[in-house]
Amino acid sequence: MRNKHHLNKITPLMLFCLISIQSYSSGYEWQYSNPKDEGLNNSIIEALSDELKNGMHGYVDAFLLIKNGKIVHEEYYKNDYEELTKNLKSEQSKILSKNYGDAAKPIYNYFDPKWHPYYKDTDLHTIQSVSKSVTSVLIGIAIERGEINGLNQKISQYFPNHASQFLDPLKRNITIEHLLTMTAGIKWDESSHAYTNPLNNAASMENSNNWIDYVLDLPMEHKPGEKFVYNSGITILLSHILHEVSGMHANEYAEKYLFNKLDIRDYFWKKTAKNLTDTEGGLYLSSRDFAKIGMLYLNDGKWNSSQIITKEWVELTMSPDTDIEESSRKYGFQWWLVPYENSQENWIYSGSGYGGQYLLIVPEYQLVVVFNGWNIFDIPRPSIEYLSQRVLGAIQ
Repeated sequence: MRNKHHLNKITPLMLFCLISIQSYSSGYEWQYSNPKDEGLNNSIIEALSDELKNGMHGYVDAFLLIKNGKIVHEEYYKNDYEELTKNLKSEQSKILSKNYGDAAKPIYNYFDPKWHPYYKDTDLHTIQSVSKSVTSVLIGIAIERGEINGLNQKISQYFPNHASQFLDPLKRNITIEHLLTMTAGIKWDESSHAYTNPLNNAASMENSNNWIDYVLDLPMEHKPGEKFVYNSGITILLSHILHEVSGMHANEYAEKYLFNKLDIRDYFWKKTAKNLTDTEGGLYLSSRDFAKIGMLYLNDGKWNSSQIITKEWVELTMSPDTDIEESSRKYGFQWWLVPYENSQENWIYSGSGYGGQYLLIVPEYQLVVVFNGWNIFDIPRPSIEYLSQRVLGAIQ
């Protein structure tokens, strides 16, 4: 992993109040344009950027806007996380140690500036739960390659050493599709408590010695397919399945079949205590490489002339079929589907991660938008709906 502290020369179209610009990949040449030439009102974009820079929306680190395949706005904002976490890091360490003892993992202390939001002074930014969306790409590739036989495959066959945890017939009926759509039915709660609280199931899993056992030991609460319940443990089961069918951990699989093809050279991906890739929230990317995932979906699975995932997988992934209680949003295959313009026909495809990691794809307007941030300090963070409304308001 390279430390990158240099500034790169950028066209005058780009504005920076910057920590450091993300590293460029030598094999991919970004195109640039100005907002006006791509049908955007630049004053509206600048107004939003100024608000982000001035802290009006909490702690935002990056705002990258791509229209018609060209970068039209890119800005990075300096936040002093060393100062912000000066006392919180040690306080959280004590909580983790009290609750988990030797199992406490410093890489899951979200107030440790060595790990969050940037990885050890590099330009690699945590994307948190958008790691789930990247994992969905890998599952699509594995199905296309025949390593997974299809969405209806029962997952119990991929856990031969966990037979005792599949005694419940409901659990034996969980399929790959149930995992992808967060409808597995396993009892789980990561919404009632903060991710820094051990009462949060995701936090407890992250500080357990065996994440697979932690998830599979939990009882069933619903029939598979019956109800959407956001469950980070679900995506860890997908990590195990990828390793079972391919012999490669998810990070290795991603590097071979996805990252290399997208010319993503630098990344970091956390591992669990059992060396399983943390697919629920452990991936770090530069903001530009983060945007490449969005461009892949915008272009129906193509990157340059290569079909990396099938168009059919993109369509299946982004079909708004899974209802979410008390929300206008729906859920695809590890992606959020957010309606806009008061319509149930127009959807933003969105990855969403803790602290304000947003990857927004708006096919109607050929838009890909990245926001990175670290809004975990009891300040309300802007929602997908708010930020997308501001960006879409610039379309002329």
